[in-house]
Amino acid sequence: MDPLRPSDYDDGTTPSRGASGDGGGPGGGGDATVTSPRLGPVGWLRFAWRQLTSMRTALLLLLLLAIAAVPGSLVPQRSSDPNGVTQYFASNPDLAPVLDNFQMFDVYTSAWFSAVYLLLFVSLIGCIIPRTKHHLEALRARPPRTPARLSRLAGYTERALPVPEGSSVEAAAEAAIARAATQLKKAGYRVERYELRGEASVSAERGYLRETGNLVFHTALIGVLATVAIGGGFGFAGQRVVVEGQSFVNTLAAFDSFNPGRFFDPTSLEPYRLTLDGLDAVYETQNPDALGQPIDFTARVTVQGSDGEPAARTVKVNEPLRVYDTDVYLLGNGYAPTITVRDPDGEIVFTDSVPFLPQDKNLTSIGVVKVTDGLDEQLGMVGFFYPTQTTLSSGAFASSYPDLVYPVLTLNVYAGDLGINEGTPTSVYTLDPTGMEQLTGGKTGVDSLELMPGETADLPGGRGTVTFENADPDAAGGEYAKSVPRFASFDIHHDPSQGWVLVFALLILAGLMVSLFVPRRRLWVKAATRADGTVVLEYAGLARGEDPGLDRAVAEFADAHASPVE
Repeated sequence: MDPLRPSDYDDGTTPSRGASGDGGGPGGGGDATVTSPRLGPVGWLRFAWRQLTSMRTALLLLLLLAIAAVPGSLVPQRSSDPNGVTQYFASNPDLAPVLDNFQMFDVYTSAWFSAVYLLLFVSLIGCIIPRTKHHLEALRARPPRTPARLSRLAGYTERALPVPEGSSVEAAAEAAIARAATQLKKAGYRVERYELRGEASVSAERGYLRETGNLVFHTALIGVLATVAIGGGFGFAGQRVVVEGQSFVNTLAAFDSFNPGRFFDPTSLEPYRLTLDGLDAVYETQNPDALGQPIDFTARVTVQGSDGEPAARTVKVNEPLRVYDTDVYLLGNGYAPTITVRDPDGEIVFTDSVPFLPQDKNLTSIGVVKVTDGLDEQLGMVGFFYPTQTTLSSGAFASSYPDLVYPVLTLNVYAGDLGINEGTPTSVYTLDPTGMEQLTGGKTGVDSLELMPGETADLPGGRGTVTFENADPDAAGGEYAKSVPRFASFDIHHDPSQGWVLVFALLILAGLMVSLFVPRRRLWVKAATRADGTVVLEYAGLARGEDPGLDRAVAEFADAHASPVE
């Protein structure tokens, strides 16, 4: 026997002490051991439910949900930036498919994110229901009886019992307790009178608003989760790239990409026209260490609804436009060189402002031109646009500034089948050169076509010409500020639950503030009789959780209560 263990200690391996000699114990010679009962399927389910609905699990799931949302900010998402996903696949051909297998480009609709979301939802409900029931029972219950020994509690103090002239000690004690009950009620306490061994006392408690705030916080959190899910089911998110001077109409066919909720009805789209009048970009020009850093982007738009009244509006990066029950966000921008292709007879077979995707902070951009009809064979051109062209020591071109100071466009030309006649969908931002003949650039020995705004170059083999149009032909020579149109990438959202999310978010904040700053306290006042027959007033308190102001609160009440009555 271990001398450090009590004599009645049993760790389940020593013989149990039975009542008779045939089981175990001092005279039985048995070898019975303590065994735990088997839980069984129902027991394991009950155990799992209790673990899931514990507050510790709810907090863990909330943290896990926050961690699970991190990949959505590290890689582009199909729901908000499909062009970025396309570019990511082009830039990371080996890594992108692996991430796609783990649904990293669809984080917020992925199976693993949804699982954490639903588990958190169930866990919070399982936490709140029993706690609400217990809280309601506590609100109806009487304050607890006064402890026999108040001296063991926090803030304990004594005061002499003031006895007015002509009054007995017993009457003064009764009056003091009655006065304490009145003062505590005025201070917001729930009060109950008790009598123990002839000693009158009052028990008071307050701070149940703390638990109410806690329940409001968690209930509102469920409300946020529910309304976000509902908004995702009945809302939509769509993206559209709009070039300066062009328009977008809020119809299903006009979106570049469209992600409806499960229950969204496309016929409910509110028709309106949004025209991009211009995109103003401001870059740093004074600080040499931050030269070219973007300072502000402003999209100037005109919105015209079914009422026919156009209205001028602006959209900024952090200032979305609220119009016709949709939110229009400015996600990105870049240049859209206007390119015209003519056949050998001078007839236009292609002309358009083609959005080029930015590749770096100085807006070196890549774009693709596909000429499908009008020539003897299809042409594809991969273009590189440099807003302010400079030549590196290696001889390669680069852009040294994001604004139009010395714009240059280079084109690598391919001839052959573009692969669109088979009906297979292809991206307008990529060109698959497989099976095509490269005519310029690369290993062809023919220089890439190099153009500035307003210039024209011949296509190889007498296939015609290509022109880099100057969007501002009236500008003086060497001025290119408006020579190339810009494009804006808009994200259009419709979320019918936005108002409710705001309401629940405010309730979360209010509930959290209440639960943090409202103390849960109990306070007792007792007229105690000493061994010598004297009577004193005893005061003490008890807090649920940390309450650094409890001792001071007890002392202040004791001073106020025990002061002579005028």
